[in-house]
Amino acid sequence: MTLISKRGLVEADCSTLTTVTEGYRRLPDLSRPSRLRQFAATQVAVLIPCHNEEAAIAKVVRDFHAALPDATVYVYDNNSTDATVAEATAAGAVVRREPLQGKGHVVRRMFADVDADLYVLVDGDDTYDAVAAPDMVDLLAAQHLDMVSAARCEHARAAYRPGHRFGNQVLTGMVRWVFGAGISDMLSGYRALSRRFVKSFPALSAGFETETELTVHALALHMPVAEIKADYRPRGAGSASKLHTLRDGMRILRTIVTLVQQERPLQVFSTTAMCLCAIGIGLGTPLVLEFLNTGLVPRLPTALLATGLVLLAFLALACGLILDAVSRGRKELKRLAYLALGTPE
Repeated sequence: MTLISKRGLVEADCSTLTTVTEGYRRLPDLSRPSRLRQFAATQVAVLIPCHNEEAAIAKVVRDFHAALPDATVYVYDNNSTDATVAEATAAGAVVRREPLQGKGHVVRRMFADVDADLYVLVDGDDTYDAVAAPDMVDLLAAQHLDMVSAARCEHARAAYRPGHRFGNQVLTGMVRWVFGAGISDMLSGYRALSRRFVKSFPALSAGFETETELTVHALALHMPVAEIKADYRPRGAGSASKLHTLRDGMRILRTIVTLVQQERPLQVFSTTAMCLCAIGIGLGTPLVLEFLNTGLVPRLPTALLATGLVLLAFLALACGLILDAVSRGRKELKRLAYLALGTPE
């Protein structure tokens, strides 16, 4: 696979990945023997959050056992009402349960419970190709990265609904604009993570916003991250998406706004201050000119409004400066917690 590096972003085109993927399937023992051997002494955990995925979970577990033979596959069931638990157990996974409903709750529980050197986080719907996992783990370990994200590369339009694609592009663009262009597919559910990332990640979200939180956590702390292209395929028969385009899109947008406010308060409040000040000056300038010419203030309510807006602008700027200092302190604490876990081996 040809990897092109630019500012920490590692990419490969879909055709190249497909060719290599087919090669792994034909010659699994000859194509990458040294890479698989180097993880023999490394604990790799595959983490799969699940809710009603009986149609796909067994295949996902088997595929990751084949792709990463020395890894332990964990399936965390999130109140499934079908045979997800039985299918995952029969396929050889370690099955555990999380009663709090929502992917964010499951990710929080997995990150707290499972101890490993490297982690692979993937959805249980069989839309992500397990053959990409060795490359992701290899890149993570070889370059001492904290996160390798798999940018989705669909070959069938049914794999990625237009609403989801558009929403992902908009939300990813917002995050890249604010936090930097480290990730091109922010909402990917397929990632390889280091131990120090997992054990320093606060995991505050409850639902599908957890992917946004993962991305912003890495970019805000300037962690070394990379991205590769990976095949993304349609769900199989009997498997239905749990993602609601509008509802979950709004929740993700709200999460982005909250994270921007928490991580970049000075920019947020200074922008607000400039808008308020501009409106106040626009309303007050004609009154000041008229007062200079006649000595009268004929529109007292407008004068009071302009004065109030300018005062609010300075108040917003003061809030931004205070919150920026608080945010810097929080960031230093998170960075120290991250560094306390040591360097990934």
